[in-house]
Amino acid sequence: MEADADDFLAAVGFKWLMGPHGAAFFVAPQDFGGLTPLLAGWVAGEVPWDSCYGPVEQLARSARRFDISPALFTYAGLRASLALVEELGVDAVHAHDLALADRFRAGLDGLGHAPVSAPGSAIVSVPGLGHRQGELSRAGIEVSDRAGNLRAAFHLYNTPADVDRLLDVLSG
Repeated sequence: MEADADDFLAAVGFKWLMGPHGAAFFVAPQDFGGLTPLLAGWVAGEVPWDSCYGPVEQLARSARRFDISPALFTYAGLRASLALVEELGVDAVHAHDLALADRFRAGLDGLGHAPVSAPGSAIVSVPGLGHRQGELSRAGIEVSDRAGNLRAAFHLYNTPADVDRLLDVLSG
């Protein structure tokens, strides 16, 4: 995906990028598409140090005009996460995640449950099992109940043993 393929692009660094909460990315067209900053922090100034002790008098000419105070430790953590994703490769991470989801789907089939069809997704939703979320949480397995569907999202930090444990608890 190219950042300029759409008018705007916004993304967070949490979850799939494995970064801490609070990191986000934003790409806007050169003219900012008519957007006006509503909460511009000191770093949004053309010369940030001139905006430290008062209102931003001149917004940055770049998309930095939309920034608030940076969460420096968050970005330090995200840097390590992005380095790991880059080292392993997005394709390898995706293949790992899908293999776990497929393992879960196969196990569900063996238990007589049919997940919502989502080919190519590492997220598996199972209708009618959402009510088991509390039981699974008490067993140390974190999944969610979304509108009555049990939702499991597999990622790099999950293992085949995690999938097997989830299936084991569901079977009992």
